[in-house]
Amino acid sequence: MGVTALVLGIAGVVLSLLIILFCMSWLPSLLAVIFGSLGLSHARKGLATNRAMALTGVILGAVGLLISVGGGVVAVVTVKKVTEDARARIDEVKAAEAAEDRKAREEEKARHLSFGETYTYENGLKVTVAEPQPFTPDDYVFGHAKGNEAVQVTVTVVNSGKERISVETGLPNVNDANGASTELVIDGSGRQKVITGYVLPGRKAVGTYAFSLPPDAADEIEVEFSPDAKVWPDAYWSGPN
Repeated sequence: MGVTALVLGIAGVVLSLLIILFCMSWLPSLLAVIFGSLGLSHARKGLATNRAMALTGVILGAVGLLISVGGGVVAVVTVKKVTEDARARIDEVKAAEAAEDRKAREEEKARHLSFGETYTYENGLKVTVAEPQPFTPDDYVFGHAKGNEAVQVTVTVVNSGKERISVETGLPNVNDANGASTELVIDGSGRQKVITGYVLPGRKAVGTYAFSLPPDAADEIEVEFSPDAKVWPDAYWSGPN
């Protein structure tokens, strides 16, 4: 019994000191305590002479059990900490994604305005689209079919910054409430003006554009415009036609 207890005690301690195998050390350690106790009992009764081995086995078994239990506690605490950290990181990522999504929705909402309102871009450009006005093309016109209704859209760009800003707007897009695109009207009156070039600090540029709406166009129209579509997102102005 004493020899068995000693061998199991040594095995339990060795296993408990190995990080990967410490969870297996409790069994030989427990057996070392049991066999060592039996060996000590036999020694007290005079049935054995290796009391020292049995005692050493009990001590090593107890040490192995303590290390095993301690390692288990450390492992549980470590796993819990890692799990909590992972959950915290996941929550942070989700919160950041939710904040970005909320910010994107707010920015998207801010870019939808009514005619006459002003949208300010980060570079200091303030863009205003006035309520469309009736437009009567002259006799030489392209893009306007007979029976259609023509409207004039006026876009004002103001540079509120301290440096001149390049404006490459191209043309605004105009749709009716049903999403149908309108057609650009070009005539010989010279009333249409495209905004392009630079806008100096404190100055403004005004563009006028004419569009032809079919007879069955919805009563409300939407104007989509950006001072530079390659850099800035479009803003949208809408209202009754």
